[in-house]
Amino acid sequence: MPIKLTSYYHGKNIPGLPGNNIFHSKDLFLFYEAITGYRPVLIVATKEGKPVAKLLAVTRKNAQLLPFPFLKRCEIYGTGEYLDDNIDKEEVFNYMLEHLTNESLRHAFIIEFRNLENALDGHRYFRANKYFAINWLRVRNSLHKVDRVEEQFNPSRIRQIKKGLKNGVEICETNNAEDISEFSHVLHKIYSTRIRKYFPTLEFFQQANTWLISKGLAKIFIVKYKGRIIGGSSILYSSESAYLWFSGGMTKRFATLYPGVLAIWCALTDAKTRGCRHMEFMDVGLPFRKHGFRNFILRFGGKQSSTRRWFRIRWNFLNNFLIKIYA
Repeated sequence: MPIKLTSYYHGKNIPGLPGNNIFHSKDLFLFYEAITGYRPVLIVATKEGKPVAKLLAVTRKNAQLLPFPFLKRCEIYGTGEYLDDNIDKEEVFNYMLEHLTNESLRHAFIIEFRNLENALDGHRYFRANKYFAINWLRVRNSLHKVDRVEEQFNPSRIRQIKKGLKNGVEICETNNAEDISEFSHVLHKIYSTRIRKYFPTLEFFQQANTWLISKGLAKIFIVKYKGRIIGGSSILYSSESAYLWFSGGMTKRFATLYPGVLAIWCALTDAKTRGCRHMEFMDVGLPFRKHGFRNFILRFGGKQSSTRRWFRIRWNFLNNFLIKIYA
């Protein structure tokens, strides 16, 4: 019996589905759906009436494609979640990819597949659907190999953590609306000036609190000094892995308190306590470009590896030109 594809555009229509990958879940769909300007679509592949795979994509405004900030981008994490070991995953992915490409290019200027588990995942079918690949980097800590996360740190990191705590810094998990608002404001300044231009709005974190944090699928940690938030981190959990969504600290004004270091330390510690095998640091940049945040997080003992991101652009002449460059 052939594979049947169904696209869901409203969370209320999505049936209960198996799976444990947060990036292709109904929970993340509902989170995206609640944010102004985000348009999620969940593609479910079924065989003989049984769901065998699913792929979640979200389209949003693109703040990075200047001078065309009005253009939209479609983002997908990984190549989907597969629910039946007996199916041909590559073949099913090809069906979903072709369907998603045709669907998304009607609304988005660019489609981006990111955070692939393996750099070669879907290679044949990405090429067949006129995607081009750009080499990227990933950094993750293996938490299951140590008893304490500090075992992977260099001595200077441990001294910084001890000094920050000794000087009166406090770290706590929060779901308080005022804390989340201040956390968003602090990290927005840090990202827009040091890490990357795009940073989500306050609504993003408010909805994360409603749809993800309340269900134990995400957390926000804040770093405080004398009652003021000077840093923090947000983490997303999926099966046995944790993903550092956003993290930062006001290192210029509070350099001796090391808020950025403490924000990542508490995230790693929580992921270890939770039983996660890995923590991945998301969006660490291109291999041929200096990236201060990547250099910073590598000092926590994580391993750097190569991966790819696959892109497809609506304008065929530009897409074909980029295929020739990145072939």
